[in-house]
Amino acid sequence: MTNIRDNLFGVGNQNTFGQYFVGDTYRHPLVKKEGNINVGVSNITFTPGARTNWHIHHDGYQILLVTSGKGWYQEAGNPAQTLKAGDRVVIPEGVKHWHGADKDSWFSHVSITAGTSEWLEPVVEKEYQKLEK
Repeated sequence: MTNIRDNLFGVGNQNTFGQYFVGDTYRHPLVKKEGNINVGVSNITFTPGARTNWHIHHDGYQILLVTSGKGWYQEAGNPAQTLKAGDRVVIPEGVKHWHGADKDSWFSHVSITAGTSEWLEPVVEKEYQKLEK
């Protein structure tokens, strides 16, 4: 099991967007959207089993740079794919997706997000539990 101490950018504080996640997550803002900066960059740390709800990015995109642990990424209509340190995911505007930790591992990624997020329903627990290790 990957440990929280393996976190490259630091854990930060309890995620203020927690209502859109299942489980405990932490957020460490690295770059704030302000002035001419039109992207937010944060290190997000997920406890084992924690994950985002399904969501869509409008008027922008999201890039995930995995820094530690084992996690999952899934686009609606496609099978979930495993993620590990060094993996990256580019999520175009309008793609419904979720991402988060494996059941048995802490997981961290740097999230680079432009535009606004539309938060949707949680991932069905039964479907999450079926994911292979």
